[in-house]
Amino acid sequence: MSQTPPPKLTPSGLSSLMCARICHDLLSPVSALGTAIEVLSDEDNPEMHDEAIALIKRSAGQTSGKLQFLRLAFGAGGSASGRIGFDFLKTLINGQYGGGKHQFTWTIKTDDIDKLHGRILLNAVMIAVTSIPRGGVVAIKAEDKSGATILTLEATGEKARISDMVKTTLGGRMPEDGFDGRSIQPFFTAMLVREAKAKLEMLLRGDTASYVIFIPPKI
Repeated sequence: MSQTPPPKLTPSGLSSLMCARICHDLLSPVSALGTAIEVLSDEDNPEMHDEAIALIKRSAGQTSGKLQFLRLAFGAGGSASGRIGFDFLKTLINGQYGGGKHQFTWTIKTDDIDKLHGRILLNAVMIAVTSIPRGGVVAIKAEDKSGATILTLEATGEKARISDMVKTTLGGRMPEDGFDGRSIQPFFTAMLVREAKAKLEMLLRGDTASYVIFIPPKI
């Protein structure tokens, strides 16, 4: 990957764009909650109340799942450092994408992972999902080799792709049209990768988009 220095991005600009991305991800389930509450408030349609309650339960669950996922992916996820179990990461990913058109398989050869590396994994999952917009399977592999962590994500689905925007931002560069709530996420991923002194490689082959992240041992 290119080692071009990343463009200057002010802290306020970064925070604004990340907030835009969070709001975008939460808009649909929160809007559904509002719609369901309006239906419950309508005394002229009592037959719709059961459906509204079901929608509230579903939307509340989706909102909670997305918030927990984004809390760790984009934020501290709690102030404590240390390691995170893969069972917890699986729960977060299921909360974000469960019931949708993307399925996940896991091949894990380690029980847990450094917190920063876990955040990299969650962000890499977000990118892998965009590589198969029509749905498909994301195969996640994690292993330790002599203290190094290797994360591999293979997204397989119809018309798999790695967009020019993803290539640019994962390379630490600004898109031609500037950043927005969509492009800031892979750029943020590249920031986390640099923080971990890691290397990220991507490859598109047929209907599979692959992302491999090599994280060296801490010195």
